[in-house]
Amino acid sequence: MAGQVSHELEVDVAASQVWEIYGGLRLAQLVQQQLSNLLEDYQVIQGDGGVGTVLKLTFVPGLPYRVAKEKFTKVDDEKRVKETEIIEGGFLELGFTLYRVRLEIIEKTQVSCIIKSTIEYHVNEDAAANASLVSIQPFADIALTVKNSLLSAIPK
Repeated sequence: MAGQVSHELEVDVAASQVWEIYGGLRLAQLVQQQLSNLLEDYQVIQGDGGVGTVLKLTFVPGLPYRVAKEKFTKVDDEKRVKETEIIEGGFLELGFTLYRVRLEIIEKTQVSCIIKSTIEYHVNEDAAANASLVSIQPFADIALTVKNSLLSAIPK
């Protein structure tokens, strides 16, 4: 069984500024600092934020899993697209064979863009009920946190 969910958030900040956070390791830092209800800790296992980077993510208690390793499989600075896949733990422990997140920063104007987050997944038929655990909400919360962080940094 396969599925996909997406979320879009418009941000009145230049796409290049948003990509500075999303394009590398700054996103994990921001999430750990500002969304303590989601991510307890992260460690860079390998890499510097480019393709092949592997992060060990430790989530807060109460989620269906505690630890996952994700690998950056695509980082396109020109198109502002980053894709990550869970390679160990996380949803893979729940019968999923693929859990991929695509983060896109889509330029609208010179001073506005859209943060588009997409989860694509495949789950074994015998674990199909676990597909209901897939939620785009954490990525909506992350996008809003990035937006608010960037907007608060702009002098008024």
